[in-house]
Formats: sequence, structure tokens, C-alpha cells
Amino acid sequence: MSSDWPVVRLSEVCDSIVDCVNKTAPVVDYVTPYLMIRTTNVKKGVISLKGARYVTEETFNKWTRRVTPKFGDVVLTREAPLGDVGMITTPEKKIFLGQRLMQYRVNKEKLDPFFLLYALQGSDLQGQLKAAGSGSTVEHIRVGDAENLKIKLPDLCVQKNIGIILSNYDKLIENNNRRITILEGMVQSLYREWFVKFRFPDHENVKFKDSQLGQVPDGWEEKIATDVIEFAPKMSLPKEGDKPFVAMPSISTSSMVIGDIEMRAGNSGTKFKNGDTLMARITPCLQNGKIAFVQHLDEENPIGFGSTEFIVMRSKGLTPEFVYCLARSDSFRGNAINSMAGADGRQRVKNDCFKSYYLAVPPKGILDQFSALAEPAFKEIFTLSQKNKNIRKQRDMILPKLLSGSIEL
Repeated sequence: MSSDWPVVRLSEVCDSIVDCVNKTAPVVDYVTPYLMIRTTNVKKGVISLKGARYVTEETFNKWTRRVTPKFGDVVLTREAPLGDVGMITTPEKKIFLGQRLMQYRVNKEKLDPFFLLYALQGSDLQGQLKAAGSGSTVEHIRVGDAENLKIKLPDLCVQKNIGIILSNYDKLIENNNRRITILEGMVQSLYREWFVKFRFPDHENVKFKDSQLGQVPDGWEEKIATDVIEFAPKMSLPKEGDKPFVAMPSISTSSMVIGDIEMRAGNSGTKFKNGDTLMARITPCLQNGKIAFVQHLDEENPIGFGSTEFIVMRSKGLTPEFVYCLARSDSFRGNAINSMAGADGRQRVKNDCFKSYYLAVPPKGILDQFSALAEPAFKEIFTLSQKNKNIRKQRDMILPKLLSGSIEL
């Protein structure tokens, strides 16, 4: 049992614990080998480089004078939000910490890095973080408190076994995420080939005509988005009883997957059903690519609701798969982003922007061919996302048992 394990401070079992440089590093708008991660890159035990900022070599060297992050370093968010954890697993990348991050480099003769990664996600250390961060307007933890967190430490062999067991769950999740990325990329590539580059089946035998969109295939119609897509379709939900609710943080920036779905009473918010596309209307969520495809509803709950900051899009002259891919296209998103108005940091898409967006609508036969290929990929992505939810649930059930020592290893 963990009650038999010695309790030590992290400062006693780490070779280094380093706070980030507490000022904003200057970033560049072009690709370099040097990446700055921020709190948004650290979540649920993983460090994602999606949305990481690029810097120059000079900035990288300046910001890593104390220590350069390397494989196996554990990173903790100490503010906004407090307590998210991840591990650096990309040794080929040159990464450094943005603001509000702590970096732990373990002494491998005393502490296994994977054990630390999962211990920081457990209730004991999360409780210490919350206790140290309470009493302030913005929940945060001081550097000294982050160094002196107390951890219950079994012998190194047990630590490694716990790390291996839990990391195997995360490897399954990572593999499924890779498959989701591949499937999403295939569908988006197919969309661009057929409907942007106009290399659809038998395109060699189709004549092209002039239009305000440029050269488009003969037989394709120029339509305003609002003619073929229903925006904010009218739907009703009773106030009584719990219904599936989707919050903005549940929307991915890189795929159609909808993450955590909660059951919530009431009916205030956007309404949607399976086959609808959800697109964020507020900055920076839209710029970051928060767009999702609804597939999670069932016969018991055929209608869901969510954040008022979603634009709900439903096909009325296209196909659901086409609408989702259109929403992710640079042209469509760019049109929406350019229409944004409001105070800095709270700008929103103007609904009228869709009344001036024209697209080339293919014949029904081509649309149906596209969806016949895309729909199985959409369903497989949903299946994989559901498998990931189940794997996370299993991991989260076994994690406290392993950290408490109630499972003998």
C-alpha cells in the first residue's frame, strides 16, 4: 500500500526543476526548427506541438540558457490552467517552455519519469496543487511550491512497472489518434482534389466555363452558401431532463472529433443533430480550427445542444460530409475570419458573411460519389474516438489503484 511508501519532496528526486522565463518570447510567422510550447500545448498527460509558436535560433538559445528540454522531461502548467501535465516525447524537436510552465527532470536512479507523469495526474498531487493554488483570483502555484510537492515513492522497480502499465494505455490512444489523423487527411485531400482542383472522376472529359469563381466545370452551379447550407437551423429541446451538451473546449482544432460530452439540464445554447457541422464563431477558436462533425447522438437523445459560440451548419443542397470539409477549407474559414467584428479578444463572425460567399456546387452524382467514399472514414473516426474514450476511462480507473499500491506489482 502507498501508506508504506516513503514520502519525499520532488526537489529531492529531480536533477532539475526549472521555471520558464517569465516574459513572452518574440515569435516569428515562418517555420523554424525552434518551437515554444505554451499551456495550451499541455493537456491530459500529453504535449502536443499543434499550435506551437516558432522562434529564431537566437531566441531559443537565450530562453534555454538554464536548461534545454529533452526527452523524458515532465512539464506542469502552473497557471491558466493549473495542474495539466505532459511529457516531452519528441527528442528530434528543439522545444522550450513558454510562460506559466514548470519542467521536471528526474534523477533516474531515484524516480522514473513516467511514474512522475502519472503521479502528477493522481488525486494526491492534484490535491496538493489545488491547495497551494487556492485563495487567488487566478488559480496558480508558486515556483517554490511546485518544487516542494510531496510524492509517495515506491521502489524504482515498482515505479517503472506502474509507468509501463499506464503508458501502454496511452500508446493505444496515440495509435488511434494517428489513425484518426490519417483518415481525416485522406478525406480532406479527396475534397481538395475534387472540389478545389476539380480533379474529380472523369474530369478529363468535362469542359470548363468562366465564372466569378474563375474557371469551373461545365454543369456545376454557382451558389451562395446560404442557398445550400442551413445556418443555425431551428430546433427545440425541453428544459426538463439531462441532454448531451458540447462545450467549446470539447472541440478539436485538428479533426472532426468531439471530446468530452456532458449531460446537462436546460436548453440554452445552439441545437444540433447528427450530420451537422459545428464551427466556432469566436476568436481565437475559429482561427485555431475548432470545427467538428456531430455523430454522437442516439435515438434516446436525437438532439443535442452546446455553446452559444458555435455556428451550426446543415446541408440542404449538398451532403453532410461536403459541408464539414467545406467548413475546414481555407477559403470558407478565411471568409468567416475576415468578417469578424467586436472588441479585441472577443471578436465574432458576422452571420451576413455567408450570404456573400459563393461556391461551385457539383452535380448530385459527384456529391454522392464523394460522400460514398467519405462517410465510412467519418464513421471510422467516430469509432476510434469512442475507443479512446473507453481506454481513457479504463486508465483513469486503474491509475489511483496503482498509485495507492492496492494493486500488487
